[in-house]
Amino acid sequence: MTTRTAVEGPSGETATVGSGGSPAIELRGLRRDFGDRVGLGPVNATVGHGESLAVVGPNGSGKSTLLRVLAGLLRPTEGDVLVLGCSLPRETQRLRGRVGYLGHEPLLYRDLTARENLDLTAALHDLNPEPADERIKILLETVGMERRADDRVAELSAGMRQRIDICRAVLPTPELLLLDEPDAHLDADARRAVEPLIAAGERTRAVVSHDREFATAGAEVVLELR
Repeated sequence: MTTRTAVEGPSGETATVGSGGSPAIELRGLRRDFGDRVGLGPVNATVGHGESLAVVGPNGSGKSTLLRVLAGLLRPTEGDVLVLGCSLPRETQRLRGRVGYLGHEPLLYRDLTARENLDLTAALHDLNPEPADERIKILLETVGMERRADDRVAELSAGMRQRIDICRAVLPTPELLLLDEPDAHLDADARRAVEPLIAAGERTRAVVSHDREFATAGAEVVLELR
């Protein structure tokens, strides 16, 4: 496997990383500002379908900001963002169910049980109830949470919430998986349990982690933000 690297340069530009065929992710001059502060970019990068992107860099370099832009949660200040053939933010709705996002904070309702949160995710994505119920059962068993599935999220530990949130992110079987510190709060056993769910496989994946070795393992593209 050949790893391609894009490094944000001192001028604020990056090397463009190419891949064959139609890209799953294409960034051209992406910049995101927060008021007078530049939070990210400009960034140029291309990631092919089925490839894994590792996003590395120090605190404050824009790693989480990049994933939120790719997820359609933040509007870019400048530049072009193409995800699975959709131009963001104009075509964000077309990505519904095709992109799974795991952020810093679990996207879970604390007053609902773990199972109720997953049922709600299935309903929001219009998943067929019977296959969805079976998939939820399998996901809960995979991450070792079947016995706590009917406990309110507020009663679960941070590691348990992380495992449920990973189940939520992968439930619709997304084509693109965006993972921000997916191993946060997880002990060694839990990391092994969730690995089959977040492994790249045939889908495209973008991983942010302070652990460079973890993020770049198996990655075809490494984007270094400064």
